Amino acid sequence: MTLDAIIAGVGAWFAAALPDHGIYALMAFAFIAGLARGFSGFGAALIFIPLGGAIVGPKLISPILLVIDGIATLGMIPPAWRGANRPEVFVMAAGAALGVPAGTAMLALLDPTLLRWSITIIAISLLALLVSGWRYNGAPSAPISSGVGLIAGLFSGAAQLGGPPVVAYWLGGKSDFTRVRANVVLYFSISSVFSAISYYIGGLFVPAVFALTVVILPSYVVGLYGGSKLFGLAKERTFRIACYILIAASAIIGMPLLDSVLR
Repeated sequence: MTLDAIIAGVGAWFAAALPDHGIYALMAFAFIAGLARGFSGFGAALIFIPLGGAIVGPKLISPILLVIDGIATLGMIPPAWRGANRPEVFVMAAGAALGVPAGTAMLALLDPTLLRWSITIIAISLLALLVSGWRYNGAPSAPISSGVGLIAGLFSGAAQLGGPPVVAYWLGGKSDFTRVRANVVLYFSISSVFSAISYYIGGLFVPAVFALTVVILPSYVVGLYGGSKLFGLAKERTFRIACYILIAASAIIGMPLLDSVLR
């Protein structure tokens, strides 16, 4: 097979796998989501899943985010490993090992429209949890940590939305924001492995996932890099408020009722 034939074959594969609309919007959403993720250690799904799901559907957008986030955040894992409270992270990840497969089953079996409405409701509810300032103020324990991991794993498997329960739990303890961020990054590096296995078994890794990953990944990486730099420069309160506004706007615009806005 000649080089020209290989290039033509790859081009035909991309043309067949990519959606016929919304690619530039997905790239913009990925940049904003990466910005939030790079700064806080979470938040990408709360922005990217509602908006991206309105364009390509929840069963496609969730594995896309899993792949691009897994690739783009590899460089964040070593410092997170050094800065995290690893025993707490491992206990929470044990709970996620049970929750992620259950959430993945929901993603694979539920009606797409019903799932999108569920994602919108979950995203708004989790945002309300974060904005309310509520934090778990008790002493961390293995049963509670694993229970939070179970709930977060369920949300992660269904829509990659496991961040807020984890953050609300860890911010209530004595750890500072830097330690919490390291915990979150390390936790999701582990839970993402569970999600990848579950998504593969569930048949969610279709060709469009990898085609869109190639297209969207650069925008996400640029946003991730920018967010990581802002973590050391911006005031935490200012950027947190900006993230809340972006998450709220994403949840509202991503509702099925407003599909015409994004298409």
